Amino acid sequence: MLRSRWRQGPAGDSLGDRAAVNGVDSGMHSRRSGPLIVSVTDFTSDACRDLPGITSRGFALRRRWPHLDGAVGMWLWALPWARRCGSVSVWTGRRALAEFVRLPEHVAIMDEYRERGTIRSVIWEYQRFDVARIRRDAEAWLMSDDRSLAARGTPRQSG
Repeated sequence: MLRSRWRQGPAGDSLGDRAAVNGVDSGMHSRRSGPLIVSVTDFTSDACRDLPGITSRGFALRRRWPHLDGAVGMWLWALPWARRCGSVSVWTGRRALAEFVRLPEHVAIMDEYRERGTIRSVIWEYQRFDVARIRRDAEAWLMSDDRSLAARGTPRQSG
């Protein structure tokens, strides 16, 4: 799986970037506590020719990340050989995630590509910010054989 660097949002802290890049939990979960919302998206394109456009639009939207209220941080990911791509994003709450989903740039991407593939997503709630666990849970869900069920051992799913 190809994965972008952690992109910190305004609700993140400076330790989050280092820990995410190194793939370890360096104690930052104790610095950012309280319920967090994690959204994982998985888009499978019907055609390889759509992946460059989806990817470039995703990276353009990612540049807004440092200015999105309630954004803790995110990764973009891709499995080009499987025509799959998506994101793992961390939010301070459902309202922040909902505001992102309604952004005109996000709506435009969804409108353009929604009918060109299959999308699935999951939302989890975590009580603490633990980058290693979030990444591990997201990758397990993304790589699970049964795509209609979350991977064993992940947090409670909702909506």
